Amino acid sequence: MVETGRELGIIGLGRMGANLSLQAMEKGIRVVGFDVKGVPDELTRAGMVSVDSPAGLSRELSHPRAVFIYVPAGPVVDRVIEDLLPSLDKGDTVIDAGNSYWGDSIRRHERLAERAVRFIDMGTSGGVEGARHGACFMAGGERDAVERVEPFLMELAVPGGYVHAGPPGAGHFAKLVHNGIEFGMLQAIAEGVDLLLHYRDSVDVGEVLKCWRNGSVIRSWLIDLMEEAYRGEGGLDEVPAYAEDTGEVNWLVDDALHMEVPVPVISQAVMQLTASRDDERYWARAVAMMRHGFGGHPYGPSEAVARERREGRVGGFVPLQQQQE
Repeated sequence: MVETGRELGIIGLGRMGANLSLQAMEKGIRVVGFDVKGVPDELTRAGMVSVDSPAGLSRELSHPRAVFIYVPAGPVVDRVIEDLLPSLDKGDTVIDAGNSYWGDSIRRHERLAERAVRFIDMGTSGGVEGARHGACFMAGGERDAVERVEPFLMELAVPGGYVHAGPPGAGHFAKLVHNGIEFGMLQAIAEGVDLLLHYRDSVDVGEVLKCWRNGSVIRSWLIDLMEEAYRGEGGLDEVPAYAEDTGEVNWLVDDALHMEVPVPVISQAVMQLTASRDDERYWARAVAMMRHGFGGHPYGPSEAVARERREGRVGGFVPLQQQQE
């Protein structure tokens, strides 16, 4: 049963938006949804209120409204905000929960502030499984804006999996750093699997990975995914070595250069991911397996993902002195 005031809007009902919606509705939160492709039948059967435009969310939600955006990073976020903004009122909150660049988020915060609409940049981790059963949220924004939606975020996150990382931009910057660390971890695990497969004698890689899941220093969700995928695919031979990505960690390497902060492991991991697109090595297949496991990332090339990599960051690096002006 939905309690009064427990409602939110979601724009973008792909893997992440749809699964977060299902989790919210199961917890008694009324969800109003919009997607350019229409609301999937599964979501309407689960109780989602479907609208045919971003403005429709404003009609269906009570003030002050909270609207989550789960669309690819880049100009599409600005278009959604511009479509939504005329129907919002003072005190409403827009939450960009995609992988936007933090500099773009600062700009969007300033744009909405002109209309007294609050903006939160929120990194979401945990993949599709996290969206469905409990995510990890990194929120950036002014304290009073974040407090408005914090109860929802804490309810939809796993225990301990929520942080107000700091002022506008901080949520998406924290997620960007998170993705850089992820790249480094993926590459290290993948190279380890490659080494196991090149040992002079036969090694039972699946059993080694299973062992690592239990009590080892490197036990982790990525190791879990690696073992499950390795067994599920019957090894690496049938998995394309081509690892697609949406380009966020490229932004982080660029930021690190501007900040004069050395990030050799993350930088090399980005280079290796790019190298996978012309390589047939086992480490590239292993990276593709893990990425498919946690985020549903495609095996092989994807024009839609490549487009997001090219267009995802609207603005460039924002120097600290410019941020403070």
